Amino acid sequence: NRTSSTGFVLLGIQDVPTLQNLLFLLLLVIYSATMVGNILLIVLVVADQHLHSPMYFFLGNLSSLETCYSSTLLPRLLASFWTGDSSISAQGCLAQFYFFGTFVTTECYLLAAMAYDRYLAICQPLLYASLMTWKVSFHLAAASWLWGSLLLVVVTVFLSQLEFCGLKVIDHFFCDFAPLLELACSDTRALTIVSPIFSLLDVVFPFLFTLASYVCIIAAILRIPSSTGRQKAFSTCSSHLTLVTIFYGTLFVVYMLPRRAPLSQLNKVFSFFYTILTPLVNPLVYSLRNREVREATRKMI
Repeated sequence: NRTSSTGFVLLGIQDVPTLQNLLFLLLLVIYSATMVGNILLIVLVVADQHLHSPMYFFLGNLSSLETCYSSTLLPRLLASFWTGDSSISAQGCLAQFYFFGTFVTTECYLLAAMAYDRYLAICQPLLYASLMTWKVSFHLAAASWLWGSLLLVVVTVFLSQLEFCGLKVIDHFFCDFAPLLELACSDTRALTIVSPIFSLLDVVFPFLFTLASYVCIIAAILRIPSSTGRQKAFSTCSSHLTLVTIFYGTLFVVYMLPRRAPLSQLNKVFSFFYTILTPLVNPLVYSLRNREVREATRKMI
């Protein structure tokens, strides 16, 4: 591993020293609320018999994912604010990149699986019970987790073979792919060839599948004659659609926005939204917009 003797400095959002204490408190509140909200959803899905369905099984998986997702970035970021030390070892940086990338890819595929579940429930209601069995939903969730971890192994191995030289300062608050590639002083042609292929497999393919599912869902809802029926059908997928819009909206903005100096700060802002705020939004959206989750919460209280 050629990066073994090197380390990096994460500039993050420490270029605003007057706001360090405020940012630390804000991130601490966000992390605490994210963990409590998602763990509460997991407990509700496990404990309440009314939530023992494929849709809530996927929701429990998504909440588990969000707790891991947040724990990959926020504790390290909070520690850097607390101690003032923003350095990270090469091994730690690659580990953070691997786990973060794994969880992002897994979330893309879990959202696609949830979209397929809603497609069957709305477009094929008579066949839903026979098509979306517990075995199928378990296999879809397990495949999402496994596929995400396997894809990122290859990219991380490629990254670990690079030599990094110069100041080794990463202009970001976590070890992301593009900032790391900018610091490499060895040949990166293999990675520049491979990375678009993995982007297609990681993000674009599950996004297109999710988009196609919602095109079919919306078309089916519009064919329902009564407004009450349309409203009821849409309410079953509105929470998931909100999450998909927020997650992919900020994700595409981050990775399509050029990383040139005038836009680097804007890139960090949008990265903050999809890496830190999206896991917080999940329990809020499902608790506020979903009647069954609200009922289960009331019963638990």
